[in-house]
Amino acid sequence: MSSAKLDTSATHAVQLVRAALMFAAAVAPSVAHADSDTDSFEVTATVLASCDVTADDLTFGDYDPIAAADLDAETSVSVTCTNGTSYNVGMSVGGGSGASMSERFMTKAGGSETLSYVLYQDDQRSVLWGDTGGDRLAGAGDGTPGSIPVYGRIPMQQAAPSGDYSDTIIVTVSW
Repeated sequence: MSSAKLDTSATHAVQLVRAALMFAAAVAPSVAHADSDTDSFEVTATVLASCDVTADDLTFGDYDPIAAADLDAETSVSVTCTNGTSYNVGMSVGGGSGASMSERFMTKAGGSETLSYVLYQDDQRSVLWGDTGGDRLAGAGDGTPGSIPVYGRIPMQQAAPSGDYSDTIIVTVSW
């Protein structure tokens, strides 16, 4: 064999080995080097101080003006305020002409006759409901509905003519 033929064979063999190594490198799993980066974001919200009030009707039922006894009834008001929110609940004097905290008036349907009644904060009927200062009930919310009783009384032996009487009380919660 001549030396020129040997050089060509050796060169060819080296090229084959090189090609095989390149092929092996291309198909072999490679170790990738990954970088990372981080950032953050803030999550915010504002909890509002708020309250909601729901009032149930006060129904006295049948009143007998010649009976020697007051007619008592009760209902409730539900107040829900944000946890920690201080509030006051007040009640208007109603729509009866000449009404006050100590004497409210229901008016006869279709007429002008009145039947007096009183609203109290306690079951002994000694603390009046009103809509100013100390006549309101103070409290603090806890995020759940709180039931507040309302006690009513129609004083005995009023000279009211028979018929249906009504009034509307506005309940206000302030915070």
